Amino acid sequence: MNVDAFAERVNGGIDELAKWVDSKPPLLMNRAVGLILGLPSWTVIGIAAYLTPAAKGYGTHLQLGLGECTMLHITGYPCPMCGMTTTFTLFAHLRVLDALLNQPFGLVLFSATLAAALIGLGDVLTGRGLWRAALRWVDRREQRIASVLLFGMLGGWIYKIFMMHPELRFW
Repeated sequence: MNVDAFAERVNGGIDELAKWVDSKPPLLMNRAVGLILGLPSWTVIGIAAYLTPAAKGYGTHLQLGLGECTMLHITGYPCPMCGMTTTFTLFAHLRVLDALLNQPFGLVLFSATLAAALIGLGDVLTGRGLWRAALRWVDRREQRIASVLLFGMLGGWIYKIFMMHPELRFW
């Protein structure tokens, strides 16, 4: 299946899901979507608040019983998401400057997670359908958001490589 056919199929499925959601009582559906959106986001933030940030700027995920990063272990170079758990933990502990210096792209991802958590909580409490406005906002900026995510991750990865390997720095 080519990319266009796949995209058409996904969009068709999303349209069907939207019709199904619209057919349900709005207050109840908005609260359910709020729970589905908010619960994972609050869980991530809660776990980040529970963890202790690793002093070396990566490896906080080991506290969760996960193994060490295979790419870092084999190559000595960080993976594109290196330090992200540590950065989320620093943000959750309100150590904003430390988080930004550890992995700048983490600000984008943590902000998106926090926004999803707040929108979800708002919809659970009020049933107003804040998620719909957020979805429309994202839909109108889809390409820009994708570009920010792609180039932000790439930039954060390059930054982390230079921070972990000072011998590569040209300044």
